[in-house]
Amino acid sequence: MNKIIQTLPPANAIDLGMGNPDLSLLPVDTLQRASERAFAKGMRPSLQYGTEQGNGYFRESLADFLTNSFGNKVHGASLLVSNGASSGLDLLTGLVTRPGDTVIVEAPTYFLALRIFADHGLRVLSVPMDDEGLNIDALEEILTRENPKLLYTIPTFQNPSGRTLSLARREKLVELAEKHNFLIVADEVYHLLSLGETAKVLKTFEVLPPKPFALFSNDSENVASINSFSKILAPGLRLGWIQAHANILHKLIASGLFDSGGGLNPFTSAIVHELIEAGDLRKNIALLKEVYSARLQVMDVTLKEMLPQAEFTTPQGGFFYWVRIPGVGTGELRKKVKVFKVDFRQGTLFSADKNMEEYMRLCFAFYGEKEIQEGVRRLTQCLYNVTAKRP
Repeated sequence: MNKIIQTLPPANAIDLGMGNPDLSLLPVDTLQRASERAFAKGMRPSLQYGTEQGNGYFRESLADFLTNSFGNKVHGASLLVSNGASSGLDLLTGLVTRPGDTVIVEAPTYFLALRIFADHGLRVLSVPMDDEGLNIDALEEILTRENPKLLYTIPTFQNPSGRTLSLARREKLVELAEKHNFLIVADEVYHLLSLGETAKVLKTFEVLPPKPFALFSNDSENVASINSFSKILAPGLRLGWIQAHANILHKLIASGLFDSGGGLNPFTSAIVHELIEAGDLRKNIALLKEVYSARLQVMDVTLKEMLPQAEFTTPQGGFFYWVRIPGVGTGELRKKVKVFKVDFRQGTLFSADKNMEEYMRLCFAFYGEKEIQEGVRRLTQCLYNVTAKRP
């Protein structure tokens, strides 16, 4: 068992189900330089209990970065430092729900979010998706008979489907949240990883990210955005943020967690502050988009060549392909693929109702182009062996 990394594929195996960034793309040198600058300025205050909302200098530099990224003003006062998106989801879930309450998720959804809701003893209902994201008509029908306290969405380059919720549906969803008084928690960790130029190369329709829910939170107390540096810098930093209305942030800050422990991650925040100020976060995201665009193209072409029966929509960003193999139960298939030294994540993991048996999630972010090609080849070989017919 690896004593450092949470999840690591076995030697010589290609795990196309991994949802992690590539180890070789983690910016060690950039973080070292940022650390040296931070220590040169003096780090003792950042080794003390931090202010509850989080390092103010860091929040201001992050707000400036988000202002440039979103094309709309973001204020440091609207941000609360978290230990990552999972931390933000757990904090907000604890704020607005109690055991037995109802939470609504997309079908499919991020499977580990379901674990967090289970920890809180919540009842989970699913809303189907289509090419424009969460189906608003289906949600409205549910709202005629249910009173959810929280709706969890991954609106941009969704995990696992890769879909993006349209602007019109975002606006309608906010209207419904205010009318029915539930909190939208938008997991926006992939929003900055738009690979629109790749869509042009592949001659697919380019979908640029619509207005993030983070900006809706300026005016609405029914919207909160959670985000993280895990996908755009490094997961091991355990650093993220919640962007929400002041009234939501004040309720979070007033909790015993922040009263006792102070703000989250003041030490790491000071280092990442230096990195943002130097322009290195922007450069790192640009590098990731260049690398991931090339990998996405390779996975797209390889899937079409080797698995012509596979059904999928080419994602415009993020990390994932959501692939349907008609007539194949991916749960059973996954039991057999390890013989071929390949892996994926079966569709039932991402379903609160434990369906979607014919789907699998594949990631193009963790491996280089040759490994992606070889991984799909091994997957094809396994499929041929199981189904006894060439795909």
